[in-house]
Amino acid sequence: MLKKALRLTYKTLRKQLSEDQLEEMSLAIANKILILPIWEKSYFHIFLPIEEQNEVNTEFILHLLSGKDKEIIVSKSDFETRDMTHFLLTDNTKIKKNEYNIPEPVDGIEVSVKKIEVVFVPLLVFDKFGNRVGYGKGFYDKFLSECKPGTIKIGLSFFEPEEVISDVNENDIKLDYCVTPNEVFKF
Repeated sequence: MLKKALRLTYKTLRKQLSEDQLEEMSLAIANKILILPIWEKSYFHIFLPIEEQNEVNTEFILHLLSGKDKEIIVSKSDFETRDMTHFLLTDNTKIKKNEYNIPEPVDGIEVSVKKIEVVFVPLLVFDKFGNRVGYGKGFYDKFLSECKPGTIKIGLSFFEPEEVISDVNENDIKLDYCVTPNEVFKF
């Protein structure tokens, strides 16, 4: 299927999930993350969910990372340049929703993209080859292309993979893993 059609389908499917389903599946995803071979790493980038889009609630993963004394990094997006600036998440970090309802740090301690070792990637859908479809703005593909080689890219999805995303292009960055409530997919 084409990205545009997949985007519409999976936005609709996510909208149909109840609050209880969202929480239950988000917790199941966090529990599956525990089996990934990532825990010797120190710098973890995570997205803060857009509640209005019924994204995976990453609060459970934040608790895991915090409990394991990991350095947690969150980003702020510049919609003109499509750049993301990365900040260390601390007790003093102020989070505010931007005009697109994306929770972002107001400011803080900036972290170089080259320090990031693991990235939890938001997505709408993925395929059996590790390709993903996001909202189509290209923020994450640009960000992931700037990461150092070997950075582990982990998608988080409520749904199982599609067979194939047919209009993948050379700028699309593949995932290393995708975690669903039921399974961990390795690519």
